[in-house]
Amino acid sequence: MTRRRFVSGSVATLAAPALLAEEAPAEPAAPPRRLSIVCVGAHPDDPESGCGGTLARYAAAGHRVTVIYLTRGERGIAGKSLAEAAAIRTPEAEAACRLLGAQPLFAGQIDGDTRVDRDAVTAFSRLLADQQPDAVLTHWPIDTHLDHQVASILTIRAYLAGLRRYPVFFFEVNSGSQTLGFMPTAYVDITGVQERKKAALFAHRSQDGEEIYRKHHQIMEQFRGRELGVPAAEAFAPLARDRPGGGLPGLA
Repeated sequence: MTRRRFVSGSVATLAAPALLAEEAPAEPAAPPRRLSIVCVGAHPDDPESGCGGTLARYAAAGHRVTVIYLTRGERGIAGKSLAEAAAIRTPEAEAACRLLGAQPLFAGQIDGDTRVDRDAVTAFSRLLADQQPDAVLTHWPIDTHLDHQVASILTIRAYLAGLRRYPVFFFEVNSGSQTLGFMPTAYVDITGVQERKKAALFAHRSQDGEEIYRKHHQIMEQFRGRELGVPAAEAFAPLARDRPGGGLPGLA
């Protein structure tokens, strides 16, 4: 065999698999699994202020987002009865969830009279399990507001009863004033959804969401953003070290 024939044959042999590879249809990439993300907040406006940007990102990515409000904020409007305040704050929460792309649920406890006992733990654990969560976000348990503590403890008890089948991440609400000793290890860039988060918070007109945001949450977003190296971020602390790297599932 001449050198020319050897080289020609070798090139043809190498080219054949390449041509076959080019002609074969590419395997379609499997779509990412749709996650069930659940946020547990003590009152209407707690989830929106603490992790509304993260919830908006999950919803925008096609995941199912559910917000469980432990109460309807019955004691959140001065001069109103419990029923009157609930009738005002419930539609505010529903409007906020529509803006975030979330489904609201109400756990049936009363603002300022929340409880942790056997019946409360059983009922809440069942409600949370029904959502089949892939991740749960809730209040940091060391907080000056008793209702925030109760929402957190009920979530922890449900997590333990469910044999730890999903990770739990704590969010902050007004760190340094209400949330105490918060030490986050996971961050979510909310720069692209910051306006949506603000709109959801501002939907709580009875609570003066704009003033709350300006005084507290805007500062927190900027500070956490600096830690992450972006304009605005939300921070979380995982309950347990059951996730590599400690990051929230489904978010880069």
